[in-house]
Amino acid sequence: MTAVDDGPQLADRVLGGWLGRIAGNMLGKPVEHGEVWTRERIDGWLRRAGALPLTDYLPEPADDEDARLLRPEWRDCVRGRVHGSCRDDDVDYAILGLDLLERHGFGFTTEQVGELWLLRLPYLQTFTAERAAYRNLTAGLKPPLTATYDNPYQEWIGALIRADIHGWTCPGLPRRAAARARRDAVLSHTGNGVYGAMFAAALVSAAFTAPTVRHALDEALAVVPAGSRLARTVRRVASLHAAGLSWEDTLATMTRETAGAHWIHVVPNVAVLTAGLLYGGGDFTATIALTVRGGLDTDSNGATAGSVAGVLAGASAIPSRWTEPLQDTVRSAVSGYDGARISDLARRTMRLAEAQGAHGEDPREAGPAGAPPSTLP
Repeated sequence: MTAVDDGPQLADRVLGGWLGRIAGNMLGKPVEHGEVWTRERIDGWLRRAGALPLTDYLPEPADDEDARLLRPEWRDCVRGRVHGSCRDDDVDYAILGLDLLERHGFGFTTEQVGELWLLRLPYLQTFTAERAAYRNLTAGLKPPLTATYDNPYQEWIGALIRADIHGWTCPGLPRRAAARARRDAVLSHTGNGVYGAMFAAALVSAAFTAPTVRHALDEALAVVPAGSRLARTVRRVASLHAAGLSWEDTLATMTRETAGAHWIHVVPNVAVLTAGLLYGGGDFTATIALTVRGGLDTDSNGATAGSVAGVLAGASAIPSRWTEPLQDTVRSAVSGYDGARISDLARRTMRLAEAQGAHGEDPREAGPAGAPPSTLP
């Protein structure tokens, strides 16, 4: 692993992570319904609209049927209509994570994560596992019961989308980032749901120093149990890519091999994310475009892919067609943050990254890398 960039370069990459997350989320938001917007349907729309290869935000709907099937927010997310970011939980949790670290520091507890949700996050802006955990918090339950009681979504993607802040504030320290993401994740998730958060945090952290996307993926794989379904899925996608299969054939293979999982489950989504990153090859536009075209939880996958690609490239290298329409403004349901400046959020994140430094792993936060699955929720 190479040294972490200092000063302006590090700040540019932290900003790149924020911008990439928001742009990737906006790109995928109109088609966020994996049971309807399959990979084939997405590409069919893009083909009819003359928008393949995809190099910008999604186009206007090609016909009335497409418009009916899109999420209602599409009117603020397609090219020519983006004026600041839409509100979305994929961005809300990054903001909430920043607030958490500023309030409680890097030694925050899982209980403090839950307390902050109740304080800052409206119940109706939570979904699946997060809503179940929120309900359990209001009933007086404590972690880990908040994740396990009456919660059928424990291995869905929600914890993964909350993890980026731990990667941005631990540049080049993937194990530390993963340990913090785990502390957050166990409020609402177990098993592969937790591993997904650890993987994402480590992946974002490794992107600051890894020479290639594949190196960053290898660093991230090292923090989750090798025998977990999530780790096996990432390795399988990487092996298909290395064998020279096309992106389409790789995703078709993974669709067959993960059949039966819900479209919001973390395992099939991490396959789409990994394929987007590998076949995107570090190019920001190609990475988020392929990831969103992969279907399933398109806005969540686009957001994480954009964060990784944005860190790899830095904000200054992200094409302006993705960033200028955002107008340095983010909409958020997190109390006190609606209308916040993206650049301000990045500056605050940078201060946290500088405060914790990069002086090697803290053994108290090293995390359970390589541990058998039975040792983790």
